[in-house]
Amino acid sequence: MVVVGPEQPLVDGVTDALAQECPGVKVFGPTRAAAQLEASKAFTKDFLQEHGIPTAKYRTFTSAPEAIAYVESLDPSDRQVVKASGLAAGKGVLLPTTKDETIAAVKEIMSDRAFGAAGDTCVVESYMTGPEASCLAFCDGKTAVLMPAAQDHKRALDNDAGLNTGGMGAYAPAPCVTPDLQEEITAMCRKTVEKMAERGAPYVGVLYAGMMLTPDGPSVLEFNCRFGDPETQVVLPLLETDLYEVMTACCDGTLDNVDVRFRENVSAATVVCAAKGYPETYPKGMEITGLGIATDAGDVKVYHAGTKLDEEGITRCSGGRVLAVTGRGPDLAGALAASYRVVKQISFRNPNGPGSLMHYRTDIAKGAVRKKLRLGILGSTRGTALVPVIEACANGTLHAEIVAVVSNRSKALILEKGRGMGPTVISKFVSSKGLTREQYDAECTSVLVGAGVEYVLLVGYMRILSREFTDYWSGRCINVHPSLLPKHAGGMDLAVSIVHQAVIDAKETKSGCTIHEVTEQVDGGPIVVQKVVAVDASDTAETLKAKVQALEGVAFIEAIHKNCKTTVSYSDAGVSIDAGNSLVELIKPACKATRRPGCDADLGGFGGLFDLAASGYKSEDTILIGATDGVGTKLRIAHATKKHESVGIDLVAMCVNDLIVAGGEPLFFLDYFATGKLDIEEAASVVRGIAEGCRQAGCGLIGGETAEMPSMYAPGDYDVAGFSVGAVKRNNVLPKDVAVGNVLLGLPSSGIHSNGFSLVRKLIKRANLDYGSPCPWDQNAGTIGDSLLTPTKIYVGCCLPLLKSGLLTGLAHITGGGLLENLPRSLPSHIKANITGHPSLPSVFGWMKQTSGLDDSEMLRTFNCGVGLVLIVKNESVDTAKELLHEAGEDVIYDLGELVDRRDGEEQVEVNTLL
Repeated sequence: MVVVGPEQPLVDGVTDALAQECPGVKVFGPTRAAAQLEASKAFTKDFLQEHGIPTAKYRTFTSAPEAIAYVESLDPSDRQVVKASGLAAGKGVLLPTTKDETIAAVKEIMSDRAFGAAGDTCVVESYMTGPEASCLAFCDGKTAVLMPAAQDHKRALDNDAGLNTGGMGAYAPAPCVTPDLQEEITAMCRKTVEKMAERGAPYVGVLYAGMMLTPDGPSVLEFNCRFGDPETQVVLPLLETDLYEVMTACCDGTLDNVDVRFRENVSAATVVCAAKGYPETYPKGMEITGLGIATDAGDVKVYHAGTKLDEEGITRCSGGRVLAVTGRGPDLAGALAASYRVVKQISFRNPNGPGSLMHYRTDIAKGAVRKKLRLGILGSTRGTALVPVIEACANGTLHAEIVAVVSNRSKALILEKGRGMGPTVISKFVSSKGLTREQYDAECTSVLVGAGVEYVLLVGYMRILSREFTDYWSGRCINVHPSLLPKHAGGMDLAVSIVHQAVIDAKETKSGCTIHEVTEQVDGGPIVVQKVVAVDASDTAETLKAKVQALEGVAFIEAIHKNCKTTVSYSDAGVSIDAGNSLVELIKPACKATRRPGCDADLGGFGGLFDLAASGYKSEDTILIGATDGVGTKLRIAHATKKHESVGIDLVAMCVNDLIVAGGEPLFFLDYFATGKLDIEEAASVVRGIAEGCRQAGCGLIGGETAEMPSMYAPGDYDVAGFSVGAVKRNNVLPKDVAVGNVLLGLPSSGIHSNGFSLVRKLIKRANLDYGSPCPWDQNAGTIGDSLLTPTKIYVGCCLPLLKSGLLTGLAHITGGGLLENLPRSLPSHIKANITGHPSLPSVFGWMKQTSGLDDSEMLRTFNCGVGLVLIVKNESVDTAKELLHEAGEDVIYDLGELVDRRDGEEQVEVNTLL
């Protein structure tokens, strides 16, 4: 593989040349045609405008007088940016502030040719305002995967003073790019790649989008066609997926097949060490000391830019920007601390006296570290109490900013207050029509998270919140109540002033407002702040309401100051270590019940142990088999019905049934449970199901992992994965000696098992049913949810006697792809299965067939259709095999057919019966 770094070779066509001269070599970098996105700013601006990708208003010129005439026609307040269209080593962008300066900039580029041929075409565009972000994307010619956004520091001196440089530092992820903005920018990059492909210039490599986060949304400043410096030094350390794997996928056009992951809850910051005087005249040749300290720092990497080794092996400076010291940490402050710790140990030794000839900025990411707290508002009414908070944010007395206002009422005046703060504030009505409380709250959380909200205020919010919401925002959500709690809890401050009237009726002498943390118990969360007013004898409910309301905004501000810590614990991030420990204790008895020879199924260690010899296997004669699987979207039904135990059995079944197909005996099992917020009882229910599945399969549950990841899963969601290991004697691995004349026996499935549920769920919706509806295919099954959650059948117990007796030549577990896709996996290519005795469809599959309109072939390719396992048996062993199956409790055994010779072009499974 060749990875092209600089832009000039790409623009000159090195990728095209390599493709022609070295066709077997992968090239990570765009072709000459695709690199026009950097080579010509005029091309890029026209491209963006043509395809509706946001960018500044602009005009391009090849004549200086025409460009000057255009500038003179503009309003003096319409500030412009002047750019040389071609490559100018990053220096061809001028930022004039007046009309005269703009005309001078045009002359400098076009008449004086300050940037040579790069200025033959000039772009004049409107000046945009807002934070800038560097957004790099991996591209494979068809799609793009965005990396975490970065921000860099171009000026040479602290506080963004001094001359422009190639970059004095950077950090990532940039807090200003919220999840919603990340999605918008991703869509813009993907559209760029798609439209370039339509032009016949597929873009492969890194697309560097310089973005301006304007009040109206993200807008493209420019494109670069390669990694950026120093942004790359902070983005790539966050990449978790192997870089070579990603680059290979880009070159092969298979990026969609790679799970490109970046480290969660990790930040990176780089500080550039430059020679004193840079970017003007600077010395060279100084000895660099302190690099050994950096080598020993595991959380720091030092990238060399302007260095060389002399004859004595001493590292010396040979450029302006000499080193980039990149630290990594759990947050931006930690990353900066790691980087600066090493920077302070490095010196460019002055050969003419004491002191160092090294310069670096001391304020990298200063603004991002001291960023404002991002507030989200939920409200249903006027939002009077919000006004003081808005004012405090605006005048700086509250180091916070309101980024989202959400209401359950489309005409709530609080939404107008949100809109009045400008387009950067998301003001959104979320309809509750057709949604459960949990679903509605999940929608609201999605809006808040997308806007980057860190802390939520309930301001006159007239809804009771679900447990899922209060758990997700635990410790990060406060409400104002118009009384001194715990007195008069539960009342809403409506027009009739119910709470205030209750205070007067009780002849109380004081009242006030309470700011409390929001928990599942209405008005029952910990009290943060209370403000008190006197109740006069002449007060009415309305006059008391006015007194109390005047203090609510002040109370909110005080509560935010008091409750929002500058340090953040694991619990603050939404992860409960105590809950995880409690879960382990809760599931230990279920796991203990799966003990078998070779393991004690004890939990709590770093790994689970298994003694192969104690289970009856000699290592020199044993093959180990591994299997892993999940339950798929069947979990959605468990989520909806809140019935979780059966999916644990499903998880085990999907793994151990695959093990026995290879002839193996399942020995042990491990599980992975991932969730946004750990519900101990819910997780324990799943694990109890896993333990029951292990008991049925005769394997030990020796360990697992419970991962609580608030940023990955919505409240109430979880996913599971299973991993099982089995053993088989070396000479008994299946399939073995599969031949023409072998007989096919089928064992019934218990239902749909764990495949095809994306279609099943769609069919339920099409039939206007839900999981609580009476089951239409089986009146004795209860609800649809009850029937669909019937666990996958585990075939280990009935098959082990046949495996140990050597009666089977092969097995096929009928999972996704059905009989037509799974049976061939156990057959030699010259043999086909002639199915003459497939049973008629069980009622659940009959209903699916009728509702979907699928024909027999598609049904057999989608579902198990009532046959969960196929056994391949020698003809002379059929009776013995059936007898052992009956003894194991299998009352129904299907005579499916036999194996026959396969001719060229024939399908490997031929079904000659109607379903």
